[in-house]
Parts: sequence; C-alpha cells; structure tokens
Amino acid sequence: MSSVGEQLRVAREGRGLGVSEVANATNIKSDYIRAMEGGDWEAFSAPVYIKGFVRTYATHLKLDAAAVVEALQAELRAGPGGGRPPALAGTRQGALDWVMLQASRVPLTVLFPVILGLAVLGALYIGARVWRSSAPAAAKPSPTLSPGLYQRQRPVAPAALPVPTNAPVAEPRPRR
Repeated sequence: MSSVGEQLRVAREGRGLGVSEVANATNIKSDYIRAMEGGDWEAFSAPVYIKGFVRTYATHLKLDAAAVVEALQAELRAGPGGGRPPALAGTRQGALDWVMLQASRVPLTVLFPVILGLAVLGALYIGARVWRSSAPAAAKPSPTLSPGLYQRQRPVAPAALPVPTNAPVAEPRPRR
C-alpha cells in the first residue's frame, strides 16, 4: 500500500492539477502541500495541522477523507516518533506561559467578572488619588493661622479707576 503523501500526489496528478492550483483552491501554502506529498510531517508544528490539511486536501481531490486520515494516523504511529507530536522549536516555558495555561483552564464566566472587577477597582483608586491631589490650594488653611482667623481670600476688583488730577504730589512727611 502506498503512503498518504503518494496517494495525494497521484490523485492530484490524475486530476491534472498543479500544486499552485491546489494551494489557491484550499488556502494551504504550497510548501505544506509539497511536504504532505513528500511525507515530510516534521514540517508541521502540530498533529492537528497535519490532520486538518490532509483532510482538506483529500476532500478537494474528492477522495474518502476519513479513510485518508485513518491511513495518516497509522502512518504517523508507525513512524520514528511513534505517534508523538513533533517537538515545537525549542520552546522554554516561563512564568507567563504557566499563568496563561492556568487562565485558559478557568471558564470565561468566572474569569471575565474578576477581570472587570479588578479594572473597576483600579479605576476608582486612580480617580481618588487624582481627586485628592487636585484639590484647590486656596481652600487649604495656612498651618500658622488658627481656625477662627482664617478667611478665604476673595479676588479684589477695583470699583473704579482713580481720577487723574493736576494737583502736585504731596511729599511724604519725615518720620520722627
């Protein structure tokens, strides 16, 4: 029995289709189509992509997609990896990866209200800090005045301008 890649290539050539035509019709990159036909399963980052692309490709070629996917799974199990998914390119897991994994396990009906509540509390805290720091300086009494002596200063506007006169200016009296 031929491999899945050979079955796909023979079916494509039997229909007289080129790789670029299949790529345009299925929205699968031509590099992936060549990798599938060559049996190069390491070109894919996860088994879900392999199965999905093979199913789409087989459906486009009017093959029995379920039978082709079963043959693919058997081929992957018999391969050198023993059915294990191909390793992702040297990824190291950090603290953010762990947090995101834990967050993905929490249902959105729980996670969304918690995040919304934290955002509201943060906005209230920032608003209170801004409100306290922007209080007018004139409303704050001087620390040297007692509460009975303090009066808020009102802006003084002159009632009228002084009338100019031709009278000589009086000289100041000498102090004794």
